[in-house]
Amino acid sequence: MIGLTIFQKRAIDKTTYKKGIINLEKRYWYVILTYIIMQLSSLIGIPILLFLGVGSGEAEYRQSFTIASTYWLIISFFVALLIILYLLRNDMKDRHIYDKRSSRASAAYWAIGGIFIALFAQVIAANIEISVFGIDPGSENTKQIIELVRVTPLLILVTSVIGPILEEIIFRKIIFGSFYKRFNYWISALASSIIFALVHMEPEHILLYSAMGFTFAFLYVKTGRLIVPIFAHVAMNTLVVVFQTIFADDIERIMKEAEQMQSFISFLL
Repeated sequence: MIGLTIFQKRAIDKTTYKKGIINLEKRYWYVILTYIIMQLSSLIGIPILLFLGVGSGEAEYRQSFTIASTYWLIISFFVALLIILYLLRNDMKDRHIYDKRSSRASAAYWAIGGIFIALFAQVIAANIEISVFGIDPGSENTKQIIELVRVTPLLILVTSVIGPILEEIIFRKIIFGSFYKRFNYWISALASSIIFALVHMEPEHILLYSAMGFTFAFLYVKTGRLIVPIFAHVAMNTLVVVFQTIFADDIERIMKEAEQMQSFISFLL
């Protein structure tokens, strides 16, 4: 059974509780708006960097564009993180007023265990996508990120640290948290996980991203500490990026062999 958390605290006065929701929603809307602007800012930011000569030393425009893109990602994510942390400064100050948070030892246990739970959920979801729905393995989003990391290794700071922190704030603390104040865990996790999946712009992998969303929402509810899903998310992304960067050639070879084997089996049948 999923334990009680800050969202289920019933000792708070109803009037204060309702007032708090209104105040939080206003602040949270600013956070969401900052996140959306960050995502769209490349339309202006990349041309500005190209105009300033970032990547101009490259022979081809495509290479220059790629370098400018990676630098803008680093800049925009970092600035967005600073703005969002400022907007949530009161949330961080008041984090100790709740009485349903897990202990630090328990939080550490779930943070570490959450890495393996998230990876396990990904494996199961990926196998369902392949065997049941016939979806090709691999993610174009991940492939693009790996290619950009190879161009600018500093980008791993965004993909493995800043990105997951922002996603957990947006999709778990704000979106899931807002639903969870009104509905049960399953409805709240389903709604927030689908939104989380759709934002990644890979609808064919909605099951894969939703599985991750359910896992991180569970960790948040179980411990009442946002740092737990943040840690698990950061660690998982870091492992995936590092593994796919170092063993990219081996992974590609294994994928091709698997496709050939599948084709051979299909021919025999």
